[in-house]
Amino acid sequence: LPVELGGKRGARIGAAQRARDVAQAQLSTAQADLRASVIGAFFNVLIAQERVRLAAGSVDIATRGAQAAARRVAAGKISPVEETKAQVEQANAELERAEANAALVASRQTLATFWGNPSPRFTDADGSLDALPARPEAALLRQSLDSAPALQTSERELDRRQAEINVQRSRQYPDVTVSVGAKRDNGAPERGTFPVLGVAIPLPLFDRNQGNLYTAIRQADKAADELRATRLRLDHDLQQASSQLTVSRASALTLRETVLPAAERALQAATQGFEAGKFNYLDVLDAQRTLFQARIRYLGVVAGSWQAATTIDRILGR
Repeated sequence: LPVELGGKRGARIGAAQRARDVAQAQLSTAQADLRASVIGAFFNVLIAQERVRLAAGSVDIATRGAQAAARRVAAGKISPVEETKAQVEQANAELERAEANAALVASRQTLATFWGNPSPRFTDADGSLDALPARPEAALLRQSLDSAPALQTSERELDRRQAEINVQRSRQYPDVTVSVGAKRDNGAPERGTFPVLGVAIPLPLFDRNQGNLYTAIRQADKAADELRATRLRLDHDLQQASSQLTVSRASALTLRETVLPAAERALQAATQGFEAGKFNYLDVLDAQRTLFQARIRYLGVVAGSWQAATTIDRILGR
Protein backbone atom coordinates (compact mmCIF):
# COMPACT_ATOMS: atom_id res chain seq x y z
CA LEU A 1 0.00 0.00 0.00
CA PRO A 2 1.66 3.28 -1.13
CA VAL A 3 1.33 6.24 1.23
CA GLU A 4 1.74 9.54 -0.61
CA LEU A 5 3.69 12.26 1.12
CA GLY A 6 4.35 15.89 0.27
CA GLY A 7 0.75 16.78 -0.60
CA LYS A 8 0.77 14.96 -3.94
CA ARG A 9 -2.93 14.21 -4.00
CA GLY A 10 -3.96 17.78 -3.15
CA ALA A 11 -1.56 19.14 -5.78
CA ARG A 12 -3.02 16.84 -8.45
CA ILE A 13 -6.57 17.84 -7.53
CA GLY A 14 -5.62 21.52 -7.70
CA ALA A 15 -4.01 21.06 -11.13
CA ALA A 16 -7.08 19.20 -12.41
CA GLN A 17 -9.38 21.97 -11.18
CA ARG A 18 -7.25 24.59 -12.90
CA ALA A 19 -7.34 22.56 -16.12
CA ARG A 20 -11.14 22.49 -15.90
CA ASP A 21 -11.15 26.28 -15.46
CA VAL A 22 -9.00 26.63 -18.58
CA ALA A 23 -11.44 24.48 -20.57
CA GLN A 24 -14.40 26.57 -19.40
CA ALA A 25 -12.60 29.80 -20.34
CA GLN A 26 -11.75 28.35 -23.76
CA LEU A 27 -15.42 27.50 -24.23
CA SER A 28 -16.38 31.11 -23.51
CA THR A 29 -13.77 32.30 -26.01
CA ALA A 30 -15.09 29.93 -28.67
CA GLN A 31 -18.67 31.08 -28.05
CA ALA A 32 -17.68 34.75 -28.37
CA ASP A 33 -15.75 34.08 -31.58
CA LEU A 34 -18.62 32.10 -33.07
CA ARG A 35 -21.20 34.73 -32.18
CA ALA A 36 -19.10 37.52 -33.71
CA SER A 37 -18.47 35.45 -36.85
CA VAL A 38 -22.18 34.74 -37.32
CA ILE A 39 -23.13 38.39 -36.86
CA GLY A 40 -20.42 39.47 -39.29
CA ALA A 41 -21.51 36.88 -41.86
CA PHE A 42 -25.15 37.97 -41.50
CA PHE A 43 -24.34 41.60 -42.23
CA ASN A 44 -22.12 40.55 -45.12
CA VAL A 45 -25.23 38.95 -46.62
CA LEU A 46 -27.19 42.16 -46.07
CA ILE A 47 -24.46 44.20 -47.74
CA ALA A 48 -24.22 41.75 -50.63
CA GLN A 49 -28.00 41.95 -51.12
CA GLU A 50 -27.83 45.74 -51.18
CA ARG A 51 -24.95 45.62 -53.64
CA VAL A 52 -27.03 43.42 -55.96
CA ARG A 53 -29.88 45.91 -55.71
CA LEU A 54 -27.56 48.82 -56.51
CA ALA A 55 -26.01 46.94 -59.41
CA ALA A 56 -29.47 46.22 -60.81
CA GLY A 57 -30.30 49.91 -60.51
CA SER A 58 -27.06 50.81 -62.30
CA VAL A 59 -27.94 48.40 -65.10
CA ASP A 60 -31.35 50.02 -65.41
CA ILE A 61 -29.83 53.49 -65.55
CA ALA A 62 -27.21 52.40 -68.09
CA THR A 63 -29.88 50.71 -70.23
CA ARG A 64 -32.04 53.81 -70.28
CA GLY A 65 -28.99 55.89 -71.12
CA ALA A 66 -28.04 53.60 -73.97
CA GLN A 67 -31.58 53.72 -75.32
CA ALA A 68 -31.64 57.50 -75.11
CA ALA A 69 -28.28 57.70 -76.86
CA ALA A 70 -29.55 55.40 -79.61
CA ARG A 71 -32.60 57.61 -80.15
CA ARG A 72 -30.46 60.74 -80.40
CA VAL A 73 -28.07 59.07 -82.80
CA ALA A 74 -31.00 58.02 -84.97
CA ALA A 75 -32.21 61.61 -84.92
CA GLY A 76 -28.77 62.82 -85.93
CA LYS A 77 -28.27 64.93 -82.83
CA ILE A 78 -25.12 63.24 -81.44
CA SER A 79 -22.24 61.21 -82.81
CA PRO A 80 -22.45 57.39 -82.89
CA VAL A 81 -19.42 57.44 -80.62
CA GLU A 82 -21.71 58.55 -77.79
CA GLU A 83 -23.90 55.52 -78.38
CA THR A 84 -20.84 53.25 -78.24
CA LYS A 85 -19.82 54.78 -74.94
CA ALA A 86 -23.31 54.20 -73.59
CA GLN A 87 -23.21 50.56 -74.67
CA VAL A 88 -19.81 50.09 -73.00
CA GLU A 89 -21.18 51.57 -69.80
CA GLN A 90 -24.16 49.23 -69.99
CA ALA A 91 -21.84 46.24 -70.42
CA ASN A 92 -19.78 47.33 -67.40
CA ALA A 93 -22.96 47.62 -65.35
CA GLU A 94 -23.90 44.08 -66.36
CA LEU A 95 -20.50 42.85 -65.21
CA GLU A 96 -20.93 44.63 -61.89
CA ARG A 97 -24.29 42.93 -61.41
CA ALA A 98 -22.81 39.51 -62.19
CA GLU A 99 -20.02 40.07 -59.68
CA ALA A 100 -22.53 41.25 -57.07
CA ASN A 101 -24.65 38.13 -57.58
CA ALA A 102 -21.59 35.90 -57.19
CA ALA A 103 -20.60 37.72 -53.98
CA LEU A 104 -24.14 37.27 -52.63
CA VAL A 105 -24.05 33.52 -53.29
CA ALA A 106 -20.69 33.23 -51.50
CA SER A 107 -21.84 35.27 -48.48
CA ARG A 108 -25.04 33.21 -48.15
CA GLN A 109 -23.03 29.98 -48.20
CA THR A 110 -20.66 31.35 -45.56
CA LEU A 111 -23.55 32.24 -43.25
CA ALA A 112 -25.28 28.88 -43.72
CA THR A 113 -22.04 27.02 -43.00
CA PHE A 114 -22.08 28.31 -39.42
CA TRP A 115 -25.14 26.20 -38.63
CA GLY A 116 -23.80 23.16 -40.49
CA ASN A 117 -25.62 23.59 -43.81
CA PRO A 118 -23.32 24.10 -46.82
CA SER A 119 -26.35 24.73 -49.07
CA PRO A 120 -28.35 27.74 -47.79
CA ARG A 121 -32.09 27.20 -47.74
CA PHE A 122 -33.06 30.83 -47.20
CA THR A 123 -33.59 33.39 -49.91
CA ASP A 124 -33.07 36.74 -48.21
CA ALA A 125 -31.65 37.99 -44.93
CA ASP A 126 -34.02 40.40 -43.22
CA GLY A 127 -32.24 43.36 -41.69
CA SER A 128 -31.66 47.09 -41.95
CA LEU A 129 -28.34 48.64 -42.86
CA ASP A 130 -29.55 52.10 -41.88
CA ALA A 131 -29.37 51.22 -38.17
CA LEU A 132 -25.67 51.75 -37.58
CA PRO A 133 -24.10 50.01 -34.56
CA ALA A 134 -23.13 52.05 -31.51
CA ARG A 135 -20.77 51.15 -28.69
CA PRO A 136 -19.42 53.09 -25.68
CA GLU A 137 -16.23 55.09 -25.93
CA ALA A 138 -12.86 53.38 -25.86
CA ALA A 139 -12.15 54.46 -22.28
CA LEU A 140 -15.31 52.77 -21.03
CA LEU A 141 -14.66 49.67 -23.11
CA ARG A 142 -11.17 49.28 -21.69
CA GLN A 143 -12.62 49.12 -18.19
CA SER A 144 -14.34 45.87 -19.18
CA LEU A 145 -11.21 44.33 -20.64
CA ASP A 146 -10.57 42.19 -17.55
CA SER A 147 -13.68 40.15 -18.37
CA ALA A 148 -12.55 39.42 -21.93
CA PRO A 149 -12.74 35.66 -22.63
CA ALA A 150 -9.29 35.51 -24.21
CA LEU A 151 -7.76 37.27 -21.21
CA GLN A 152 -9.63 34.99 -18.83
CA THR A 153 -8.25 32.00 -20.72
CA SER A 154 -4.69 33.28 -20.37
CA GLU A 155 -5.18 33.90 -16.66
CA ARG A 156 -6.59 30.40 -16.12
CA GLU A 157 -3.68 28.95 -18.06
CA LEU A 158 -1.24 30.76 -15.78
CA ASP A 159 -3.07 29.34 -12.74
CA ARG A 160 -2.85 25.86 -14.25
CA ARG A 161 0.88 26.20 -14.86
CA GLN A 162 1.44 27.36 -11.30
CA ALA A 163 -0.58 24.40 -10.03
CA GLU A 164 1.64 22.13 -12.11
CA ILE A 165 4.65 23.56 -10.25
CA ASN A 166 3.09 22.37 -7.00
CA VAL A 167 2.58 18.93 -8.53
CA GLN A 168 6.20 18.64 -9.57
CA ARG A 169 7.45 20.05 -6.28
CA SER A 170 5.41 17.49 -4.33
CA ARG A 171 7.06 14.70 -6.30
CA GLN A 172 10.39 15.58 -4.74
CA TYR A 173 9.23 13.85 -1.56
CA PRO A 174 9.42 10.05 -1.73
CA ASP A 175 6.39 7.96 -0.95
CA VAL A 176 6.34 5.36 1.78
CA THR A 177 5.22 1.87 0.88
CA VAL A 178 3.63 -0.13 3.69
CA SER A 179 3.40 -3.89 3.31
CA VAL A 180 1.11 -6.04 5.47
CA GLY A 181 0.91 -9.80 5.17
CA ALA A 182 1.47 -13.20 6.73
CA LYS A 183 4.39 -15.60 6.63
CA ARG A 184 4.44 -19.32 7.24
CA ASP A 185 7.62 -20.79 8.70
CA ASN A 186 7.72 -24.45 7.72
CA GLY A 187 10.95 -24.98 9.66
CA ALA A 188 9.42 -24.08 12.99
CA PRO A 189 8.19 -26.94 15.19
CA GLU A 190 4.68 -25.55 15.31
CA ARG A 191 4.70 -24.52 11.64
CA GLY A 192 2.57 -21.50 12.46
CA THR A 193 1.74 -18.34 10.54
CA PHE A 194 3.30 -15.07 11.61
CA PRO A 195 2.15 -11.55 10.68
CA VAL A 196 4.58 -9.46 8.64
CA LEU A 197 4.71 -5.67 8.50
CA GLY A 198 7.11 -3.91 6.14
CA VAL A 199 7.92 -0.28 5.48
CA ALA A 200 9.93 0.81 2.41
CA ILE A 201 11.29 4.35 2.07
CA PRO A 202 13.24 5.12 -1.14
CA LEU A 203 16.22 7.41 -0.94
CA PRO A 204 16.14 9.96 -3.79
CA LEU A 205 19.86 10.39 -4.08
CA PHE A 206 20.01 10.72 -7.86
CA ASP A 207 16.45 11.75 -8.84
CA ARG A 208 14.85 14.66 -7.00
CA ASN A 209 12.58 15.57 -9.94
CA GLN A 210 14.55 18.76 -10.47
CA GLY A 211 14.30 18.61 -14.27
CA ASN A 212 10.50 18.39 -14.31
CA LEU A 213 10.25 21.10 -11.66
CA TYR A 214 12.50 23.41 -13.68
CA THR A 215 10.39 22.79 -16.79
CA ALA A 216 7.17 23.56 -14.90
CA ILE A 217 8.62 26.83 -13.56
CA ARG A 218 9.71 27.92 -17.02
CA GLN A 219 6.30 27.01 -18.45
CA ALA A 220 4.68 29.18 -15.77
CA ASP A 221 7.00 32.06 -16.72
CA LYS A 222 5.98 31.59 -20.33
CA ALA A 223 2.29 31.65 -19.38
CA ALA A 224 2.85 34.90 -17.45
CA ASP A 225 4.55 36.46 -20.49
CA GLU A 226 1.72 35.29 -22.73
CA LEU A 227 -0.80 36.81 -20.34
CA ARG A 228 0.90 40.20 -20.55
CA ALA A 229 1.14 39.91 -24.34
CA THR A 230 -2.55 38.97 -24.58
CA ARG A 231 -3.57 41.94 -22.48
CA LEU A 232 -1.54 44.33 -24.64
CA ARG A 233 -2.87 42.79 -27.85
CA LEU A 234 -6.49 42.92 -26.75
CA ASP A 235 -6.12 46.49 -25.52
CA HIS A 236 -4.62 47.50 -28.87
CA ASP A 237 -7.29 45.66 -30.88
CA LEU A 238 -10.05 47.15 -28.74
CA GLN A 239 -8.82 50.70 -29.25
CA GLN A 240 -8.36 50.13 -32.98
CA ALA A 241 -11.87 48.71 -33.32
CA SER A 242 -13.35 51.58 -31.33
CA SER A 243 -11.58 54.13 -33.53
CA GLN A 244 -12.68 52.33 -36.68
CA LEU A 245 -16.28 52.29 -35.47
CA THR A 246 -16.22 56.02 -34.74
CA VAL A 247 -14.76 56.90 -38.14
CA SER A 248 -17.00 54.51 -40.06
CA ARG A 249 -20.16 55.78 -38.35
CA ALA A 250 -19.25 59.40 -39.10
CA SER A 251 -18.46 58.57 -42.73
CA ALA A 252 -21.69 56.60 -43.14
CA LEU A 253 -23.80 59.44 -41.75
CA THR A 254 -22.09 61.98 -44.01
CA LEU A 255 -22.54 59.81 -47.09
CA ARG A 256 -26.17 59.00 -46.28
CA GLU A 257 -27.26 62.53 -45.38
CA THR A 258 -25.15 64.63 -47.77
CA VAL A 259 -23.22 62.84 -50.50
CA LEU A 260 -25.81 60.32 -51.71
CA PRO A 261 -28.71 62.82 -52.02
CA ALA A 262 -26.45 65.25 -53.89
CA ALA A 263 -25.23 62.52 -56.25
CA GLU A 264 -28.79 61.40 -56.94
CA ARG A 265 -29.87 64.96 -57.75
CA ALA A 266 -26.85 65.40 -60.03
CA LEU A 267 -27.67 62.21 -61.97
CA GLN A 268 -31.31 63.16 -62.31
CA ALA A 269 -30.40 66.61 -63.59
CA ALA A 270 -27.80 65.23 -66.02
CA THR A 271 -30.22 62.63 -67.37
CA GLN A 272 -33.01 65.15 -67.89
CA GLY A 273 -30.59 67.59 -69.50
CA PHE A 274 -29.23 64.91 -71.83
CA GLU A 275 -32.73 63.89 -72.91
CA ALA A 276 -33.51 67.55 -73.55
CA GLY A 277 -30.32 67.99 -75.57
CA LYS A 278 -28.63 70.34 -73.12
CA PHE A 279 -25.84 67.99 -71.95
CA ASN A 280 -23.74 65.39 -73.69
CA TYR A 281 -23.65 61.80 -72.58
CA LEU A 282 -20.28 62.20 -70.82
CA ASP A 283 -22.04 64.31 -68.20
CA VAL A 284 -24.55 61.52 -67.64
CA LEU A 285 -21.77 58.93 -67.36
CA ASP A 286 -19.86 61.04 -64.86
CA ALA A 287 -22.97 61.56 -62.73
CA GLN A 288 -23.79 57.85 -62.90
CA ARG A 289 -20.28 56.81 -61.87
CA THR A 290 -20.30 59.33 -59.03
CA LEU A 291 -23.58 57.97 -57.66
CA PHE A 292 -22.53 54.34 -58.00
CA GLN A 293 -19.16 54.96 -56.33
CA ALA A 294 -20.87 56.85 -53.50
CA ARG A 295 -23.27 53.97 -52.92
CA ILE A 296 -20.48 51.41 -52.96
CA ARG A 297 -18.47 53.54 -50.56
CA TYR A 298 -21.47 53.82 -48.28
CA LEU A 299 -21.83 50.05 -48.20
CA GLY A 300 -18.11 49.77 -47.44
CA VAL A 301 -18.25 52.08 -44.43
CA VAL A 302 -21.41 50.36 -43.16
CA ALA A 303 -19.61 47.04 -43.42
CA GLY A 304 -16.65 48.58 -41.59
CA SER A 305 -18.96 49.78 -38.83
CA TRP A 306 -20.43 46.33 -38.21
CA GLN A 307 -17.03 44.70 -38.50
CA ALA A 308 -15.66 47.01 -35.81
CA ALA A 309 -18.71 46.47 -33.60
CA THR A 310 -18.47 42.67 -33.86
CA THR A 311 -14.74 42.87 -33.12
CA ILE A 312 -15.49 44.79 -29.92
CA ASP A 313 -18.14 42.26 -28.93
CA ARG A 314 -15.81 39.36 -29.69
CA ILE A 315 -13.02 40.82 -27.57
CA LEU A 316 -15.29 41.58 -24.62
CA GLY A 317 -17.38 38.41 -25.01
CA ARG A 318 -20.66 40.28 -25.40
